Amino acid sequence: MSPGQWAACGLTGVVIAASLVGYAGYRDALAVQTEDINTDAWGDRPAQVDGIHNILLLATDERAGEDAEYSVANGIRPDVLVLVNIDVDKGGVTMVNMPRDLMVTMPGCDPVEDKPGITAGTVDQLNHAMFYGGMDCQGKTIENITGVHLEHMVLVDFAGFQAIVDSIGGIDMCIPEPLQDPKAKLDLPAGEQTLDGTQALALARSRDTTENGSDLDRIKRQQQMIGAILRKVTTGEVMTSPATLYDFFGSVTDSMTTDSEFSVDEMAELAIAMRGVDLGRMNMVTVPVEDYNDAKVQLMEPQASELFAAVAAGEATRPEEEKPEEAAEEAPEESVSPSDVSVYIVNNQGTQGLAGQVEPLLTGLGFTVTGSGNPTTRAPQQTTVYHAPGEQAQAQAVADALVSGAQIEEAADLSGSVELVMGTDWQGVALEGAEGGGESGGESADDPLAGLSGTSADQSVDCG
Repeated sequence: MSPGQWAACGLTGVVIAASLVGYAGYRDALAVQTEDINTDAWGDRPAQVDGIHNILLLATDERAGEDAEYSVANGIRPDVLVLVNIDVDKGGVTMVNMPRDLMVTMPGCDPVEDKPGITAGTVDQLNHAMFYGGMDCQGKTIENITGVHLEHMVLVDFAGFQAIVDSIGGIDMCIPEPLQDPKAKLDLPAGEQTLDGTQALALARSRDTTENGSDLDRIKRQQQMIGAILRKVTTGEVMTSPATLYDFFGSVTDSMTTDSEFSVDEMAELAIAMRGVDLGRMNMVTVPVEDYNDAKVQLMEPQASELFAAVAAGEATRPEEEKPEEAAEEAPEESVSPSDVSVYIVNNQGTQGLAGQVEPLLTGLGFTVTGSGNPTTRAPQQTTVYHAPGEQAQAQAVADALVSGAQIEEAADLSGSVELVMGTDWQGVALEGAEGGGESGGESADDPLAGLSGTSADQSVDCG
């Protein structure tokens, strides 16, 4: 199997375990729990598109030990809600994150066992649907608000996430500055480091250490961590060790619940169908939202509906990038494409949350945004792009994508990415004229994910 097959399987959280179903030595690790989902009671459902598989991936913070009383008092509610769109024909995977604090209009869900049910038309927080009616109500709610036909559902608990990270020997992450969050039991120094399961779980849980202390910022961090797991799984160290592989599959399935119709055979078929997908074709985005009140958000229209419509119609997969022709001899060597430039964003302009607004705009133009933060080392008043020695062309590409341009300066301590510091003269990102930007940019006009906050699984996070 190719590395792309393993990664594609990992994105669903379940197919990765099924991809070795044919090997008797791994069958014991596939003891997956199931829950009955009565989709016949959901009413009129969206059409299912041939070649498209939509799987709802949920992760719950079902706490144990000294934190167990939280789950008892509040019920089990998913902290992570991801619509995984697998396009077999185009060979791509798109993961759409939906904030748990998203306010939506609920469909009706009947009481079941200890679940109280919910009246149709009630406006409530998206992840409360699971409290009202379990996985069945959660799936019905998401299908109702998105118009996307859900084929299957997968539920993983956070304890399983911790075990998954430990089973592969940790994940490599960049921590730009020291992070402390007593509530999440997080205490990390700055720098590139390998996080064990306990540290990774604390980082995934923490909201207070994100730029704005929001669920949206936490989603960005979790997307980076998913990418780190996929990159680690696809390396030879994991794939060539039967013991490590067995531990990995066991950690996935031990913490997983699927709908009862998601058979192991179907998981295996999906894994085989996706064997040609590589990390660069696996994109993670966040549905566009806007403030509902001080603590909650609501869907931003028409952007959210346009994204969901693309997913529902099987049109969410980004078009494959054409391989560039050999550069002509006369072409200037210093010219670079935005897709070859990694950018770290620093907000010295004074507007809270500005970096989070700029990130999807630069991503939509083709740049790779590795992270964002407040000034630590450099804080110029004028917008400046800093670059490592010999990487002035990368800095110029970023400056050219800005409305008012930027100063360009060399910084000996940088490597691997440029640093954009937004100053008091900041006027925004120019959405036309750069590769992939604006209606005349070419690529974004055909890219259903253009301008959305997110990343792809092959984008590593470093402290360059």
